Amino acid sequence: MIINHNLMANNAINRMNVNSANASKSMEKLSSGLRINTAGDDAAGLAISEKMRGQIRGLDQASSNAQDGISLVQTAEGALNETTSILQRMRELAVQSSNDTATDDDRKAIQSEITQLGKEIDRIGNTTQFNTKNLLDGSMGKEVGTASANVNTSAVVKSGGSAVSSTSTTLVNLQDSNGNSLGIKSGDTITVSYDINGTTHVTNKISVTSSTDLTTFNGSTGAFSGNATLAVNTDGSLKVTASTAGTDKAIEGISIVVKDSSGNSRDVATSALSSFKETKAATDKRADGTATLQIGANTNQNLNIDINDMRAQALGVSGLEVGTQAKANVAIKVIDNATQKVSSERAKLGAFSNRLEHTINNLGTSSENLTSAESRIRDVDMAKEMSTFSKNNILSQAAQAMLAQANQQPQQVLQLLR
Repeated sequence: MIINHNLMANNAINRMNVNSANASKSMEKLSSGLRINTAGDDAAGLAISEKMRGQIRGLDQASSNAQDGISLVQTAEGALNETTSILQRMRELAVQSSNDTATDDDRKAIQSEITQLGKEIDRIGNTTQFNTKNLLDGSMGKEVGTASANVNTSAVVKSGGSAVSSTSTTLVNLQDSNGNSLGIKSGDTITVSYDINGTTHVTNKISVTSSTDLTTFNGSTGAFSGNATLAVNTDGSLKVTASTAGTDKAIEGISIVVKDSSGNSRDVATSALSSFKETKAATDKRADGTATLQIGANTNQNLNIDINDMRAQALGVSGLEVGTQAKANVAIKVIDNATQKVSSERAKLGAFSNRLEHTINNLGTSSENLTSAESRIRDVDMAKEMSTFSKNNILSQAAQAMLAQANQQPQQVLQLLR
C-alpha cells in the first residue's frame, strides 16, 4: 500500500473532469439548440453551414429585389394604361375631324384638345417615377444619350409611314428597290420628295459634281428639320445626316429621282424605304440605361429590364395636326401606330412581371430547401442530446462518488500502525 501517490483518486479526478466537460458541452448545445457552436464542434460542418447561410440570406434578398422589380414594372405599366386611354381619345377626335361635316371652328376646337392630350402624354412620360427613377422618358432604354457631343445625328426614317427621333445613328446607303446602289455619278441631278401629314415636301434639285458633295436637304418642316444634309457616298449611294434630331412627324411616302446627264431617270419607289440602313459613327458610344435587377444570390444572376421612350415625340404624335380632312385622315394612322407601340411596351412589361413572379416562387423554394439542408448540419437533435447529457451527468456524479472512496483508501494504512 502507498500513500504518496493516490492513483485511484487521480483516475477518478480525470474521469470526473472529462465527464463534466462533456456534460457542459451537451448543456451548451441544449441551451442554444445548435449542434455547432464553435469551430471546434465541427470545423468542416461550420464552413459548409456558413456558406449555406450566405446563400440563404442572398436568396431572401434576391426575392425582395424581385418584388421591388415587380413594383417598378407595375408603376410603368399603370402609367402606360393612361397613355393608351389618351391615344384612344386622340383617335376618336381624329376620326371626328376627318368627317367633313365638321366646320373649321369645330376642327380648331378638336385640334386644341389634341394638342393638350399630346402634352399630357409628355407629362406622363417625364414624371412617371419609381424611387425617383424616371421610367418612361427613355432613360431606361437600351441605348440612351451619347458619349460624344460632336457625333452627327439624324431622324431615323422607318418604312410603314412613321419617323422616329434618334440621336444615335446616321442614315446611310440608300439603295434602290432591288437592293442595288443608285450608282450616282458626277453630272447627275437628284430630287427627293416625301409626304408629311398629307403635305408633300420636295428638295431642290441637287447637282452632283463630285462624290463628296454636301448639299442642303431642304425639308424645313418634318423629319429632316434642322441642318440636314444629303451627301453622295463614294459607292454612289446616298447619305442623309442632320446635326440635330428631326421632329417626329409621320412620313407617308418618299421618292428619290436620279437623272443622269442625258436626262434619263431612275426612280426609287416608296418600297425603298426599307433599304435605309442605320450605322453608328465610330465615336458615337451609347450608354445602356437598362435597369439590372439582382434576382439571385450570386454574381451575375440578374435580369435586365428596359423601357422605351413613351413620350409624344417617340410615339409619333407630337405636334399632330387634324386641321383638315386630309391631315386628320393621316393622323388616324399615326395614332394607330402609336397605340401599337404602347401596347407592345405594355406587353413586354407584363412579360417581365410574370417572369419575376416565377422568379420569386423559385427563390422561395430554393431558400426553403437550403435552410433545411443547413439545419441538418447545424441544429442539434434535442432528444438525442438530452440523452447524452443525462449520461454525462450521471457519469460525472459517479466519478465524484468514486473520488470520495479513493480518498478514503490511504486511511487504511493507519490500521497497520495500531
